Amino acid sequence: MRLKDENKEFIIRQKAIEMIVNEGFDGLSMQKLAKKANISPSTIYVYFNSREDLVNKLYLEVQDKFEKDALDNFSADLNFEDGLWLQWKNRLKNIIQNPLEYQFYEQFRSSPLINHKDIQPTVFRKKMNEFVDNAVRNKEIIDLPSEIFWALAYGPFYTLIKFNLNKSTMAGKPFTLTDQNLRQAFDLVLKALKA
Repeated sequence: MRLKDENKEFIIRQKAIEMIVNEGFDGLSMQKLAKKANISPSTIYVYFNSREDLVNKLYLEVQDKFEKDALDNFSADLNFEDGLWLQWKNRLKNIIQNPLEYQFYEQFRSSPLINHKDIQPTVFRKKMNEFVDNAVRNKEIIDLPSEIFWALAYGPFYTLIKFNLNKSTMAGKPFTLTDQNLRQAFDLVLKALKA
């Protein structure tokens, strides 16, 4: 049995994420991945049982890192404005530091090719739900169906993130996310949720 080398495993993971972001899930084969990572295809199987195992483990790793970053200094008991602003800032920091991982995460979550049944609800989701429930109970925001709440609370944020990563708007104008335009969007979101 071959010993595991953490550096090789890291390279396999990074190259797989790059390939998925650049070529989609269909572009990821173990042969192509081995070539990109400059290893033999059999080496991949020392670390991962299959292509699906690799992709699921990548997702769980990226999700875990994202959730830990998003929960940094966060409590479900924060007042709504402070808590939501902290969520926006924590999420932004994670995405700016890990843009490929974010793009992979989004591709994974929206892909019909991936079997999502093994992905379980997390502590993160529980804390987010508690935070929103507290805000409604404290009359800081109006009670909305969860889909409407999440679309309003985070839709503008993720649209700005997409523009920032693409370095342009949908109209093709250059765009860079600044604290000023992030805060402007945030203030409008607050108004909508308090209406």
